[in-house]
Amino acid sequence: MKSTMAGTDPIQELHRAHVLRKRKLGRQVLCTQLLILVVFLALWEIAGRNKWIDVLLFSFPSKVFMQIYNDMIDGSIWVHLGATVGETIVGFVLGTLLGTALAAVIWWWDFAAKVLDPYMVVFNSMPKVALGPLFIVGFGPGFMAIVATTLSITVMITTLTVYQSFREVDPNYVKVIRVFGGSKRDVFYKVILRASFPAIVSTLKVNVGLAWVGVIVGEFLVSKVGLGYLIIYGFQVFNFTLVLSTLVLIAVVATVMYQFVAYLERKLT
Repeated sequence: MKSTMAGTDPIQELHRAHVLRKRKLGRQVLCTQLLILVVFLALWEIAGRNKWIDVLLFSFPSKVFMQIYNDMIDGSIWVHLGATVGETIVGFVLGTLLGTALAAVIWWWDFAAKVLDPYMVVFNSMPKVALGPLFIVGFGPGFMAIVATTLSITVMITTLTVYQSFREVDPNYVKVIRVFGGSKRDVFYKVILRASFPAIVSTLKVNVGLAWVGVIVGEFLVSKVGLGYLIIYGFQVFNFTLVLSTLVLIAVVATVMYQFVAYLERKLT
């Protein structure tokens, strides 16, 4: 009798139907995404092989994937891929940590927030590529200049986003801590930081893309190794198959990093 009642529970039935609809929608979205990709690649391949497009400039998928395969077999791509991924991870981690720390400092001292506010707005609106020559002179044409370029893009965005999440925490929570005699340190660790944790984790996803932008721009400017360097080299020797194959690799690795951060977000929030 009990199992019969449980099997016909309307709430469970509604929940089961909701889960099934959600899974069905997920499969439909995935199938549609794959269909769009396959159709795009097929049209590109047909257009290239039939000379409907300039193959020298736009190449075609089988040629691009053969370029990637050959580069992997002869091992030439791994040093470039390793350099770019390493620089991206360093820029991503440091940018997130420094940006969050700076946001905490600004939240802690209201005077500092008022003083730094216009400077942060100006720096954030400045095109970071323009700072490239300064980083090259200051840190030398290498790893440090690339990381500095990446940090110039990620730190300020992280600071502004996290600081805004600090300010949007419900003030009633702060009042409760104050009523019970809590210090500003208690307010920060027990209310502000915990309430803003989802926003901080969400910022990680934004920083993945920004870190890739910073690293590729930095490699454009100074590097002799890396995926950004390969793009510039392919452009200089007019090998656009190399340029497109490098872009495909960047898209694949950046997607893997983004999905990893999204997985962390689901686990931590």
